Amino acid sequence: MNATQLARARTGDEDAFRELTDPYRRELEVHCYRILGSLQDAEDLLQETLLAAWRALDQFEERASVRAWLYRIATNRCLNALRDSGRRPQAPEARRAEPVWLQPYPDVLLETVADPEPGLEARYEARESISLAFVAGLQHLPPQQRAILVLRDVLGFRAAEAAEMLDTSEAAVNSTLQRARTAFETRLPAADRERAALPASPRERELAGRFADAFQSGDIDGIVALLTKDASFTMPPETLEVLGPDAIGRFLATVPAGGELTRFRFVATRANGQPAFGFYLCDRQCPIARASGIIVLTLERDGIAAITTFHDTSVFPHFGLPRTLPVR
Repeated sequence: MNATQLARARTGDEDAFRELTDPYRRELEVHCYRILGSLQDAEDLLQETLLAAWRALDQFEERASVRAWLYRIATNRCLNALRDSGRRPQAPEARRAEPVWLQPYPDVLLETVADPEPGLEARYEARESISLAFVAGLQHLPPQQRAILVLRDVLGFRAAEAAEMLDTSEAAVNSTLQRARTAFETRLPAADRERAALPASPRERELAGRFADAFQSGDIDGIVALLTKDASFTMPPETLEVLGPDAIGRFLATVPAGGELTRFRFVATRANGQPAFGFYLCDRQCPIARASGIIVLTLERDGIAAITTFHDTSVFPHFGLPRTLPVR
């Protein structure tokens, strides 16, 4: 901690406050995203956290680091938001899963997020802990379990530090963590990292490229050939879950744009450490394609294990994606 910056900030120096907190802004936003599952909510909660920290600077007793103090504020703001909100819609056909409120998180915003500090115990790797499957799994846990799992197993805070942040006992943190781990890992079995295609590897680029080409050309058989035998297709927050290559093929042949996949255009991007595409639907009346959503692919070495589609164009600016595309 820079004592000079802190002293200046306490006199009302906003530049000093920014110098003190800027190194943690992005990791705090990712922390809020993990707990809330929403990029936009995470942005709002980050701003609330920084405003609360600015207003409470005189109460900061320096018993913990500025980073831990900011995490305390952010975590409690997120828990309050979860208690106060009654969001979550529902949806159509196939097998019904539990509804999960989720938005994709742009990889470009992850570039400045540091891994857990050396020496801290962290049960999950940084890449794994931002994946869609991981964040979606967290959304099924009760808020307190969610927060403690992230603080302990993702960020590596000690039980005593987590207890201080949440105004509870170390024993309560440990018992809640055990319940959270049991519930979470039944939903998210330990990843077989040998099977996952490496990020930005030639194999990943090949699979993602072949998927985009097959989809835009309406080649249903080509898409199905890329899928693993237990592949899934989901559309958070809707409860629809289509399982298996054949069922996914039938769904794609009939539902998106009435099965006219050639009306779609893809623009490559990345989300949650995974290959993704902004997808656009061609307008029948004029030569443009309009933003429709984002598709995120979960890959294994032998193919595509999950297709997650977000019909949410509000996140396009965060990905640097345009609202429309010209169509030749």
